[in-house]
Amino acid sequence: MRFEGHQALITGGASGIGLATARRMAGEGARLILWDIDAQALDRAAAAFGPQALCQRVDVTDEHAVQSAMADAMAQCGRLDIVVNSAGIVGPSEPFWRHSLSAWQRVIDLNLTAIFLVCRAAVPHLSTGGTGRIVNLASIAGKEGNANQAAYSASKAGVIGLTKSMAKDLVDRNILVNAVAPAIVHSALVAQMPPSQIELVLAKIPMKRTGRVEEVAALVCWLASSECSFSTGAVYDASGGRATY
Repeated sequence: MRFEGHQALITGGASGIGLATARRMAGEGARLILWDIDAQALDRAAAAFGPQALCQRVDVTDEHAVQSAMADAMAQCGRLDIVVNSAGIVGPSEPFWRHSLSAWQRVIDLNLTAIFLVCRAAVPHLSTGGTGRIVNLASIAGKEGNANQAAYSASKAGVIGLTKSMAKDLVDRNILVNAVAPAIVHSALVAQMPPSQIELVLAKIPMKRTGRVEEVAALVCWLASSECSFSTGAVYDASGGRATY
């Protein structure tokens, strides 16, 4: 029951890593605020979690929507201890010179700018009493740069830089900020990738398999807990042993 009495906001919380994190946190006592753009997935999450979760349909790339949803959530919930930024997309899987500007911008907006918007709105409400945590979902692609995924790789590299900077800005508020960098994980995001791209990425993983959302959620939950007390501005791989090529 590491999260008993804690309130956690999870973006992309109705599917994938976000949903797996929500399930684990709920099982350990947390109350949840789940933000997602998928109304049907949110309805399923609301049915599963019941009164333990406030489920809000939010476009996290929309500054005003984020501010409005945060105000509404705080009015209903009253406190905030944890923010997990899990919303994201893969975007184009092709050489970078074939990316359209609109496709590039969509990936940057959702994977990177949305984290800035959510955290900026959250900071005034985050606990400074020792339970304040932010965990951002980056990617091993942000460290290495995946072939045929320039927009995705650039956005996740930005998440890593943003995480390190936010950690320094928030250390005096007693709020810890860390990132998780998974390799390919079996989730709805994988369905956005062509089989050839999946094979290319899997070939770099010594364990020769995709990760599981529950494995990533376990790491996210440790970083969001009081057990993580002397780590901020760090990036934790969940990559099956993947090394730089």
